[in-house]
Parts: sequence; structure tokens; C-alpha cells
Amino acid sequence: MFIQVVKSKIHRVTVTGANLDYIGSITIDRDLMDAAGIMEGERVFIVNNNNGERFDTYVIPGERGKGEICLNGAAAHKVNIGDIVIIMAYAIMQPEEAQGFKPKVVFPETSTNKLI
Repeated sequence: MFIQVVKSKIHRVTVTGANLDYIGSITIDRDLMDAAGIMEGERVFIVNNNNGERFDTYVIPGERGKGEICLNGAAAHKVNIGDIVIIMAYAIMQPEEAQGFKPKVVFPETSTNKLI
């Protein structure tokens, strides 16, 4: 049997953009991706603290150090610029492996989305 557990989490970042005319995804500052161990193209789940929306998409890397968090395509309808979101990635593993597993959790400065 396998279970899903949180592998990575970027906790409380501010949405800096919403681009309806893009094909889809979320753009995340590469520094935040690296700190959380999230890869390009990886499936992520997003929780919007402002309106309660929960949805998933895939990641495209943004420019390092810019603090960009931009929802693209249809996902842009689920956020407003300035909303606070939590971004999570999950891994599938055996329960024995999950018992000792520690997820990477990043707590950036919410006003700038920069690493503290």
C-alpha cells in the first residue's frame, strides 16, 4: 500500500499576478521552488486563504529573487492579486517511509515573498 504525504510547502505567499491569457500553471520564483524542493512541471495544490478556493496545477519557474507568484490560465479566476496562498506538493510513499519523512516547509516574508 502507498499513501500520499506533504513533500513540500510554501506557506503564506502573496499572489503577485494573474494572467488569464496564459495556457495554464503557476509561476513561482525559482528561489522559493528550490527552497521547498519543488520541481518545474511538478503538480502542486494551492489553497487561497482569502476566499477558500482549493485547486491544483503545475509549476513553471519564475525569475530568481523577484518573489513572483502568478496564477495563469483558468486558475487566475481563483485568485486576486494580493491574496495569500499556500502551495503544497505531495509525494507517494510506503507508510514505513512516511513515518520518518520530514517535508520541506518554507515561510517566506509575506509582503515580498522573499526568503527570510
